[in-house]
Amino acid sequence: MDHYKLRDIEEEWVTPLFGRRFFTGEHVTFAFLTLKTGCVVPEHSHESEQFSYIATGALRFTIGGETVTVRGGEMVRIPPFVPHSAVAIEDTTGIDVFSPIRKDWAEGSDDYLRKR
Repeated sequence: MDHYKLRDIEEEWVTPLFGRRFFTGEHVTFAFLTLKTGCVVPEHSHESEQFSYIATGALRFTIGGETVTVRGGEMVRIPPFVPHSAVAIEDTTGIDVFSPIRKDWAEGSDDYLRKR
């Protein structure tokens, strides 16, 4: 068993507009996200199935060529290997869940996120 306190995990500001705290187990990555208005998550894809829950604010996703705005209290599922991107149209907090784990996040090789 592992026990975590979110307040004990330092928020990593990947860019000035994108912050995250995440936990990785054997099969799942669980992330708490902060995106400031105007934050762009560039188009990318990965082997992980992804669930993105928006707690507050709003993100405009483009997933496999379709655009959807996801607001507080809503969630979207992104299938594995489907190209997707997002833009924060409001200050946003959310939770992303990935399976299998996001090795690029754990290893710090997520260069697509670090471009400004």
